[in-house]
Amino acid sequence: MAPKYQPKTITLPGQMILLGTGTSVGVPTIGCGCPVCTSPNPRNRRTRCAAVLGLPEGNLLIDTPPDLRFQMIREGLGVVHAVAYTHEHADHLFGLDDLRLMPFFLGHALPLYCERIVEARIRTAFDYAFTDLEPTHEGAVPQLVFQRIDTRPFQVLGARVVPIRLQHGPRFQVLGFRIGNVAYCTDVKEIPAESWPLLEGLDTLVLNALRTRPHATHFCLDEAVAAAQRLQPRRTLFTHVGHDLDYDQTNARLPPGMALAYDGLRVPLT
Repeated sequence: MAPKYQPKTITLPGQMILLGTGTSVGVPTIGCGCPVCTSPNPRNRRTRCAAVLGLPEGNLLIDTPPDLRFQMIREGLGVVHAVAYTHEHADHLFGLDDLRLMPFFLGHALPLYCERIVEARIRTAFDYAFTDLEPTHEGAVPQLVFQRIDTRPFQVLGARVVPIRLQHGPRFQVLGFRIGNVAYCTDVKEIPAESWPLLEGLDTLVLNALRTRPHATHFCLDEAVAAAQRLQPRRTLFTHVGHDLDYDQTNARLPPGMALAYDGLRVPLT
């Protein structure tokens, strides 16, 4: 008899897929009739931020946004072998239950690489996964195992990951991640002095650029461009983008080597 669930094989070795590139409310934004929210251009349709990396021993997901199930199916992806979290906010976390099936495929609990504050938020938001009650049936709740990380490099799925401390406005800290010469940094308002050297020599930098006007907790477009010009990666892709920025119009005025990212964009891991 065929098993109830049949896992897909790894579909993206050696590349990163940007699953979502939108701000916390997504684009189109509910109730908005602006030109970007009503645009027919598919690259103006932005789900909440996440990325998946095809590492030597499996797929590493960065963040679990509320749109995760749709994103994974849209890209035809299979098993997630581990998750690394940038921070604890809802738009980066609240799709975690969509991975409830992963232990069926993995044969063990799903590893979550995160800081202490992220673990605390997960234990609160998904408290039903951590009770002493016997589950009513197999797969009823997520099976999760926490792997505590900080700013020290760690190994996961056959790759070395370098966490990068970033400031998300005056109250929150986040982690960016560097794998080889690719770095993924979202929800950044300030790059601390000690983090700049960790972002040098990149082939691809993925960095947030929320809108044209300054924002309290995110780089605006000009701030993101200035950071990229200081770091001089070969290519910069802007993510966590709101409905201020039309894809074609914005790209037409960006410096060479810079562009807005879009959902489903594939980036080689070098």
